Amino acid sequence: MDLVRVNEVGLRDGLQNQPVMVTTEGKLALVQALITAGLKNIEVTSFVSPKAVPQMADAADLYKALPAKDRIVYSVLVPNLKGYERAVEVGVKSVTFVLAASDTMNRKNINMSLEQTKTACCEVIRQAGKDGVTSRTYISGLFLCPFEGPIPDERIIEMAEEMFQTGTNEVIIADPLGLANPTRVYQLFCSISRKLGLDRISAHFHDTRAMALANVWAALHVGVRKFDSSIGGLGGCPFAPQASGNLATEDLVLMLSQCAFETGIDVEGLRKAVKVAEGLVKRPLGGRMMPWLESRAELLPITY
Repeated sequence: MDLVRVNEVGLRDGLQNQPVMVTTEGKLALVQALITAGLKNIEVTSFVSPKAVPQMADAADLYKALPAKDRIVYSVLVPNLKGYERAVEVGVKSVTFVLAASDTMNRKNINMSLEQTKTACCEVIRQAGKDGVTSRTYISGLFLCPFEGPIPDERIIEMAEEMFQTGTNEVIIADPLGLANPTRVYQLFCSISRKLGLDRISAHFHDTRAMALANVWAALHVGVRKFDSSIGGLGGCPFAPQASGNLATEDLVLMLSQCAFETGIDVEGLRKAVKVAEGLVKRPLGGRMMPWLESRAELLPITY
């Protein structure tokens, strides 16, 4: 089977803008449910200002309490060098940084210009390299900025190339607004493949317009084998208008498993993890395939 790595972002990207505050104990329960389902890559929190994102105020305590650090790759988001230093103090070994592809999105996201954000990102990447910490860089909002319009492919490729030259280990091509379409995704990743290759490229899609799985399929056919997703479809960009939830992990894994891709993740375990997440945010969750998964669970064990 062709192996695909799934990186779970529900605990960070999914919870960051939820109105119900989730306790550290609740987050740990969700982490355990995800590990039981087979997830081995989990973005757990962000070391940002608690005033800006109150849901992430327990970042240090949560990271210290995480189970199975010897076999699970836990990553955290950091906004700048100060956030990076806070993360490293508690033992973080993998950090991510968000670099929006337009000036306005950077200002909306972290109140810095594009050039300021690139400078801050490069500072973190260089320091991580010195410390032996893995760094992953999101290039975000790249298909269409709601404030500035379409983003040229050349800018995205130049930004990715600059981040690799600085020393980042991986670039995540991210569509946090869900404005991509399969043709555009295919064309962009073909361009990236020709210039940079795909070994260190990952993809992050949102399902705002019900195209997330189609976009994954387009990226798969170019050769992308690393994807972000969020349990139950939790999340959305808090700084962009009308940006709804992430691609649901259960939708992604079910499609991959039925199309002969190996993830090492159990779909029934994900269904149970969705239930844990529902209890934490106190509302129904689940991707587009969740009703079918629920009906199957009532009848007999799921096999694929």
